[in-house]
Amino acid sequence: MKSIQYILLSFLAIFLIACESGIDPITAVDPGPDQSEPVITINYPLEGTLIRVREDITSINIQINASDDIELASVTLSIDGTSIGSYSDFKDYRRAVISHNFEALGNGQHTLTVTATDLSGKTSTKSVNFEKVTPYVPEYDGEIFYMPFDGDLLELVSINSANMIGNSGFASGKVQNAYAGALDSYLTFPTKDESNAIDLLSSEFSASFWYNLNSTPDRAGILVIGPVDSANPTAMNNRNHGFRFFREGGPTNQTFKLNVGNGMSDPWFDGGAAATLNPETVDWVHLAFTISGTQCVVYLNGEIVSSGDFSGISWAGCDILSIASGAPRFTGWDHFSDLSLIDELRLFNKALTQAEIQAIIADSQ
Repeated sequence: MKSIQYILLSFLAIFLIACESGIDPITAVDPGPDQSEPVITINYPLEGTLIRVREDITSINIQINASDDIELASVTLSIDGTSIGSYSDFKDYRRAVISHNFEALGNGQHTLTVTATDLSGKTSTKSVNFEKVTPYVPEYDGEIFYMPFDGDLLELVSINSANMIGNSGFASGKVQNAYAGALDSYLTFPTKDESNAIDLLSSEFSASFWYNLNSTPDRAGILVIGPVDSANPTAMNNRNHGFRFFREGGPTNQTFKLNVGNGMSDPWFDGGAAATLNPETVDWVHLAFTISGTQCVVYLNGEIVSSGDFSGISWAGCDILSIASGAPRFTGWDHFSDLSLIDELRLFNKALTQAEIQAIIADSQ
């Protein structure tokens, strides 16, 4: 009880000292005339934002700041002219930080409009246009992976982005933009991730893509799914599982080769002269290969350049796909980054027929 009394006496003493010193601890200040309308900042979505998810209806977390020189009265939000939220109770009467979750965003173009009003009735309005992109629907039978490389690294079937190592970029492609390889750069993508709807490994497998060859360096990995090589951790070359699709040669002759592991050995599918290009005389070409339980086939512009019997692929330890390099799982023979252009990369859980590959080519001509 005495402690409480001492505390009260202490506060009283401070108050009396302040008053005797001419200090008013609570002094009202006239804020002056309200001269400016509120200021609005829309932090998300931004103008031109593309929202890509697997669902047709999704939620969006709208992020807004609003401020006024005197005091805010209200902030309202609308999407496409329909009100979705209104705020009038702010912790800081001059500034509002708003996070609004809208749960019913459908496919298509949308306009978010924010209106802020101050106590004197001045009003500001700001809008941004954005899009909820219609989910990609695979165009071909067995298609499980599609990267168009149109300015981003998004895989459209699972709606997941590839991981970039290094500093590669984009260039004019066969269809819109393409992946542009760079020194010590490549992409990786998980081969299996149930939580993100990714599963690239099956008993049959095919790859299809457009390719613009850069023969420097004189050898490079293009697509690789392989296991860790614990015996050679700094120069991995365990070829008994997964596959390696790569090129090698010289300035005027680059040969495309496929190596596939069946669990015990690594059969080769090398087309020799038929699978060789002169980068000085070719532009975009279409490359594809297929793997089944009985055969592997390599295609150049829809024509077979190599094929042979095969007993079936082993995916043991194959947890990542490398794009535009042999790294990190196929570097024992210096098949590092590819500085070529790659476009319209598609993977399949079936062995495509020649007619199916030619149809894909025709669709993107």
